[in-house]
Amino acid sequence: MHFIDTHAHLDGAEFDADRDEVVGRARAAGVSHVLIPAIDLPSVGTVLATCDRYPGFAHPMIGLHPEEVNGGYREVLASLRRQLSPRFVAIGEVGLDYYWSREFEKEQLEAFEEQVRWSVETRLPLMIHCRKAQNEMVAMLRRYEADLPGGVFHCFTGNEREAAELLRFERFALGIGGVLTFKKSHLPEVLPHVPIDRIVLETDSPYMAPVPMRGKRNESAYVSYVLAKAAECYGVSEDELAEATNATVSRIFGPLDVKSLVKET
Repeated sequence: MHFIDTHAHLDGAEFDADRDEVVGRARAAGVSHVLIPAIDLPSVGTVLATCDRYPGFAHPMIGLHPEEVNGGYREVLASLRRQLSPRFVAIGEVGLDYYWSREFEKEQLEAFEEQVRWSVETRLPLMIHCRKAQNEMVAMLRRYEADLPGGVFHCFTGNEREAAELLRFERFALGIGGVLTFKKSHLPEVLPHVPIDRIVLETDSPYMAPVPMRGKRNESAYVSYVLAKAAECYGVSEDELAEATNATVSRIFGPLDVKSLVKET
């Protein structure tokens, strides 16, 4: 049984001391691929270096995270756009985040829209981060809905109504991570109302480790706990859940094994 971690910050400094061991544990747990998002201009370099270190296993995304958007975002986006190439599997991590502040609300909206246009232009899917901004995000995406290639609503933690609203974007899936395993999470009640072919698995490591690893540094091997809980919620075997989510990843991002072969030649 193999499965995919669609969102892990494996390039982060949190893994500098033992990155090879982290990858080894992930592979031993059954993880066949990991998708790594950039969050700003410097992280593009660390993401690419990490993917070069683990070819065929780690796959890069490129984008400007909403929390990294400030008054100088236009220059950053211009530099990111110059680096965009077929090597990247998605535009991400992009989106809107008004959890802490709305200081750069206008700039976040403009940056997000620009990167949505990249997705339309390049046909690369979106990896979307959204906190306290679903109404604004949905309104933005609806303007481009007919032309969007698809993507993932990363770290979905909403209710059944919010899930239904996002699932109206037919080429998108919900990213399900460690929150599913938390004691007070309502996701176990929501998930059975989401078609099994509309979710993908993720860790968001090193953050939000699932039970029983909660409180520790998260890593891709722990996506197996998310897989187990999701399979329980759907009443299917872990093999069936892995097969369904792998197929969804392939539908959204393309066959990762084929992409690796193309990029290494």
